[in-house]
Formats: sequence, structure tokens, C-alpha cells
Amino acid sequence: MTAALLGAVVLSACLQAQTVSRNGVIVGNGLAPPGAPPGTCWGKIPTPAVVETVTEQILVTPARMNPDGTIATLPVYREERHQQIVTPRTDRWFEIPCPPDFTVEFVSTLQRALSARGLYSGPINGNMDAATRGAVLAVQTAGGLPSDVLSIETARELGIVAVPRTP
Repeated sequence: MTAALLGAVVLSACLQAQTVSRNGVIVGNGLAPPGAPPGTCWGKIPTPAVVETVTEQILVTPARMNPDGTIATLPVYREERHQQIVTPRTDRWFEIPCPPDFTVEFVSTLQRALSARGLYSGPINGNMDAATRGAVLAVQTAGGLPSDVLSIETARELGIVAVPRTP
């Protein structure tokens, strides 16, 4: 029993060590959407819920009418406010290259691919620096993914990651 508990603690520490948050995007091997293939890495963009305050008028005392149809006393209302979720919180998952793939050569190839498309003008140095992340953000935002964390889909579109074949 204690060996299983110790194993669970060690495993959770490993998963926590691999989880990193960068610019609001959570990345790392410790995260994956339900049903993700084993050995894949994922990024997640959490989108907060949209909540609005709703004000309602609640009838406390209805109007009283005279026999001739005129209003004897006006109705009395009280105001109630409560919050209501308009759009629930969501997580947008996207597959990313796993950390072992992010070598100096890989990042240099990424920089060259971005440079060839006019999105990166910095040095080809293999560093995933702010200029490289900015170029990744520009290309991915144009494609509908507002993140500076390189997705597998973008890497495939840039021609730097192999596209899987279907038999």
C-alpha cells in the first residue's frame, strides 16, 4: 500500500515538473485532453467563463384596483440581482511538439521557415526567444490559434514536422 502511494506521489511530482505556463497557455507532457494518444504533448488555452449580472424586478404587492377600474394603490416591486453564466469556461487543446524535439536545430529550422515567409527577421540562432515566439504568434493568430506556443499543425504547415501518412 505504501509503495503504491509513494509511486503516485512520485508520478504526480513528475507530471507537475513537466507542466509550464507561458503567456496564459499551459503546456507540458503532464496535460492532455481526454482520449489523447499516449506519448503526445499538448498545449491548452483556458478561456474564462462569461458572467453577467442580471437584475430582476420581483412583484411584492400587486396593484389594487378601484371598482371603477382606476388604480387605488400602485404595485410594489423589489430588485434582485444575481450572476448568471452566459458562456461556460472552456479549454482549447492543441497538440505541440514534445520537449525533446525542441533542439537548437529544430528551432533554427523554425526560424528559417518563419524568415522565408517574412514573419521573422532576427538571427537564426536556435533560441526560442521573444522574436521567434512573436513570429509564431503572428502565424498562428492568422490561422485562428492565438498562441505563441508552436502547435504541431503550424509546424506541419511550415514544413518542419512530418505529416503522418494514412495507409
